[in-house]
Amino acid sequence: MTREPRDQAQFYMTSPSPCAYLEGREERKVFTHLVGRRAPDLNDTLTLAGFRRSQTIAYRPACEGCSACISIRIPVDDFKPSRSMRRVMAANRDLIGQVLPNRATSEYYALFRDYLRTRHPEGGMADMSVMDFTLMVEDSHVTTEIVDYRRRGPDSFINGRGAGPVLAAALIDVLSDGVSMVYSFYASEEDERSLGTFMILDQIERTRKRGLPYLYLGYFIEESPKMAYKARFLPQERLSIDGWHRAES
Repeated sequence: MTREPRDQAQFYMTSPSPCAYLEGREERKVFTHLVGRRAPDLNDTLTLAGFRRSQTIAYRPACEGCSACISIRIPVDDFKPSRSMRRVMAANRDLIGQVLPNRATSEYYALFRDYLRTRHPEGGMADMSVMDFTLMVEDSHVTTEIVDYRRRGPDSFINGRGAGPVLAAALIDVLSDGVSMVYSFYASEEDERSLGTFMILDQIERTRKRGLPYLYLGYFIEESPKMAYKARFLPQERLSIDGWHRAES
């Protein structure tokens, strides 16, 4: 009898539960654990297959009779911002993003709680404790970073860091072929800045500067207002049953 290697990925299926994005539908996910020395390579492979990471779990939808969730990625060298996106970049030129280790702080948690309270008060993350948040940020066996956005200060031109309170933060994974945006959150009182859009635009440029070809944005769901906004970042590639295909509109 042959034995499988101890660290070979094993896949599991969740039970049906109400869909978080489409009312009246149920969702199921297939998932595996991302732990140990093989986690970075496995995360790379599974991201190409449309999986997302949450802590030490990689998952993707496996819903019977529904294929609304479409994995998308931005080919950063080809991306061209729209006029409205250029306005967003201009409105945030007073901000500096700093790449930091994935450490949960009380300041990040306060910003995260405010973001959930104002943007997703009834979402599945609304009751997350400080321990839950710490696990979300720090429990990773792959290369994970936080990009922390603050206003420019008097010494920013010297030290390259912003000053004052954090206004936005993006939790990202660095992959062999790109960057994956795991989660982002921002200050509710700064709505006029369109910080969610700004962070994606900034990560597109940062990914380009890393010399990596793709920014992975997770799932696009045309019928969900929460997820449909991702279609604005063009050109993009969308994953179908026969591979990644370019979308220009």
